[in-house]
Amino acid sequence: MKLVKPKKFLGQHFLKDLKVAQDIADSVDTCPSLPILEVGPGMGVLTQYLLPKGRELKVVEIDYESVAYLRETYPSLEDNIIEDDFLKMHLERVFDGKPFVLTGNYPYNISSQIFFKMLDNKDLIPCCTGMIQKEVAERIAAGPGSKTYGILSVLIQAWYRVEYLFTVSEHVFNPPPKVKSAVIRMTRNETTDLGCNPKLFKQVVKTTFNQRRKTLRNSIKPILGKDCPLTADELFNKRPEQLSVQQFIDLTNQVEEALKTMNPQIPGEAK
Repeated sequence: MKLVKPKKFLGQHFLKDLKVAQDIADSVDTCPSLPILEVGPGMGVLTQYLLPKGRELKVVEIDYESVAYLRETYPSLEDNIIEDDFLKMHLERVFDGKPFVLTGNYPYNISSQIFFKMLDNKDLIPCCTGMIQKEVAERIAAGPGSKTYGILSVLIQAWYRVEYLFTVSEHVFNPPPKVKSAVIRMTRNETTDLGCNPKLFKQVVKTTFNQRRKTLRNSIKPILGKDCPLTADELFNKRPEQLSVQQFIDLTNQVEEALKTMNPQIPGEAK
């Protein structure tokens, strides 16, 4: 069967380096007993190294040409190829409600959306590995004080331990992307309850980082209004990239109390 032609509108860059593919596949071994869901297998360069692990494996692919190629090349996968858009899937149905490892050479154009979906399904996904843009990987792994520390960093690190595993050259793809790539692994930490309202936490993180050059005194105003009662606190002299995950949790609790004080009839929840 002829090879699949990469489609720009799907963000496809097919990996050619088999050693890199093997290393990505091996990154799932942190959770050795769980089934695996691979996103965007393309022509199966990663799939071929996942199959011998002897674990339940399903792949989800939106490109009909890639689906046809996989069916012909990997007949043992026939019943485990899901032709669908990962972002629209009900993940609790994939393995009948069982937790699983998420992996893949993720399409560059939707990698952040994939990780937001992972967060929405964090109790189903104790481990997520794979390859993304180097810039996004650095953002996810960044700590407070870094220029790359941002929304993804805080929201993911609140629930996952992040490991930046290795960098991948742009020259091992067809077609070569304009940026370098990186492989990361995210493993659920011990947190089961943030200790704050999770919806409001997400709103606080997004709102403050959307004006990251401003101090919290100003960037929190879209939530608390111009007459914010909290800004006397020393914390509000800081910019969002200076706050740890725990400080964002503390900030969220302060914001919730302030919202209740300002309007006792309305619970302090994100709208």
